[in-house]
Amino acid sequence: MRSYFLTILSFLFIFSIGCAPDIDQKIINEYPEFLILTAKNETNLLRSDEAIVLDVLQLKTKAVDFNPNAFVIFSKGIELASQANDLNRDGNPDQIVAIMDFKPGETKTLNLRYATSGVKPREYTKRTQAELSIKVGGKFVDRKYEGGTFQNVQFLRVPPEHTDHSLYIRYEGPGWESDKVGYRFYLDWRNATDIYGKKVPDMVLQNVGQDGFDSYHEMSDWGADILKVGESLGIGSIATWHENKANRVAKTDSVTCAIVANGIVYSQIKTIYHGWQAGASKVNLTSDLSITAGSRLTRTDLTIEGELENICTGLAKHENTVYLEKQPEAPTGWGYIALWGNQSLAGEDDELGMAVLYQDSQFIQLAEDDLNHVVILKPENSKVSYYFLAAWVQEPDGIKTRDAFIDYLNKTVQQLNHPILVNYVE
Repeated sequence: MRSYFLTILSFLFIFSIGCAPDIDQKIINEYPEFLILTAKNETNLLRSDEAIVLDVLQLKTKAVDFNPNAFVIFSKGIELASQANDLNRDGNPDQIVAIMDFKPGETKTLNLRYATSGVKPREYTKRTQAELSIKVGGKFVDRKYEGGTFQNVQFLRVPPEHTDHSLYIRYEGPGWESDKVGYRFYLDWRNATDIYGKKVPDMVLQNVGQDGFDSYHEMSDWGADILKVGESLGIGSIATWHENKANRVAKTDSVTCAIVANGIVYSQIKTIYHGWQAGASKVNLTSDLSITAGSRLTRTDLTIEGELENICTGLAKHENTVYLEKQPEAPTGWGYIALWGNQSLAGEDDELGMAVLYQDSQFIQLAEDDLNHVVILKPENSKVSYYFLAAWVQEPDGIKTRDAFIDYLNKTVQQLNHPILVNYVE
């Protein structure tokens, strides 16, 4: 009898949420089916703009008719900005990302409503972007591209004529951004990552480099390129540690680059380096760089085909900076190396924080060479993952002091150590 009443109570709970009287009836009619989930913040932190990631295949085990092309997510009657991603580019979404806020220790109930057929996208403010823009209509002459106009593309096999300063790719490589910060990497033999400091939360990359090939070096209303990279790792660039120095992805047989997601809350770039001569090894390397709304962090996921002893990454050394580090807790905790100080190109008193965050399970050692502070990582099942981030004082409501930057880094580590837990209500 007790079991019977518990079943009835559980049914009534789910039914009441499914009916969702605080959701507009038009939404209920348009998205009549629903799944109920819970999301829990296990920390004592106030967490803003947390990315909740749902696997479509797992959702379909709970509701076989779930349609990732027609859905909407609510929490307490409030619609959450969300998007579906086709990460393997087979034409079918395989991931859903939603953005939400949590109070310390809070558990939220999510009402995932859907229509079983059709395509019914929702509109939200765009808070991330990824793009790759090349010139078309001209031609290469002595490895310089003459004529033509810029056009965004979803995929590029880098032509053998292309090199640094070829005037072929707008701002010299793909770019990605959130409403906090922007990044780019050079899609040539340099393969180093740079920072765009942003003074506005708007998406700006679509305009960068349109009014002159390297105009982004000059401060504008939106911000500017603020990091001197040179031959260093810049921020979070991919390399291998060989002969006591970091060796970037410089020599390859060929390179392809694709915009996997250019979304409102999540964007991702996939680059495949075929035949990377990595020290004494030659491997194929796939790099996935992703960013979410409201975050400074870029997640780097690397997959290696072939034998490679290590992957390393790091931060460019600059004068007038303070080096910071936090060792991760074993066996799966996250730690960081970081720099804070006057390392921005924007001026003597313009402070910038940079960090690389890594996991204990892949950690080999910290090192340095003439140009970089380095983290050396061990591939696990041919994979390596890490994050990097930049925090600039001129951001809207930006981090202004070293102590505030340290506090931010420590809270970020705590959040990575305790990701939001998502469960399905049966």
